[in-house]
Amino acid sequence: MATCPQGHPSGDDEYCDTCGIQMTGAPQAAPPPPPAEEATAEACPICRTPRAGQFCEVCGHDYSSDGSAAQRGHPSPHSGHGSAIGQGTGASISAPVTGARWEAVTAADRAYYEKVIAEGGPDADAVAFPPYCPERSFGLVGEQVRIGRRSRARNTTPEIDLTGPPEDPGVSHLHAVLLAQPDGTYMLVDPGSANGTQVNGRPVKVNVPVRVGPGDRIHLGAWTVITIREGTP
Repeated sequence: MATCPQGHPSGDDEYCDTCGIQMTGAPQAAPPPPPAEEATAEACPICRTPRAGQFCEVCGHDYSSDGSAAQRGHPSPHSGHGSAIGQGTGASISAPVTGARWEAVTAADRAYYEKVIAEGGPDADAVAFPPYCPERSFGLVGEQVRIGRRSRARNTTPEIDLTGPPEDPGVSHLHAVLLAQPDGTYMLVDPGSANGTQVNGRPVKVNVPVRVGPGDRIHLGAWTVITIREGTP
């Protein structure tokens, strides 16, 4: 178990489970107030982190969804219906949702793992391929489906929760997001994961949407593969 710069034991290797401080680096004093010209910078409505892109880099909030869902006549992703980026109250789905058009099936891919190790990724020598990793299915329901690992420090649980066991250490807490399109399809976005994402063997550029559908394979982390399939009737 890791120890944060403040001396707290933490099972989360990115942010302390106790105080929420970033695990790497020495303790730092609180940042000074922003200059007057920066005081009006947009902040995340969930965790108040200054905006740096479409998705909040701390809690994963999707800025493009603010108010847009209600205008289209759909419930807001923060209204309590389904799961919402930035909220950790919704339980992760561990079985196909009946009636979901598509489902995401997670598993361990030995060939991908060997490729990652051969390329000498971060801490490659310390990452072992899991001896047993059962397939898990998650129904794709809602306007946005987060992929990652839940975080107690941030109080977030992604809809496709790869926390495990077994846990892939190369998967970020918010690794990627599936965004529903008006025609019923989904676009995959990597908001800036630490180790990147691939779709059908091709790297996904940060914040560049890639269309996915049944039969597509999404690789992330050290050995995780997510296959999109037709949902259960």
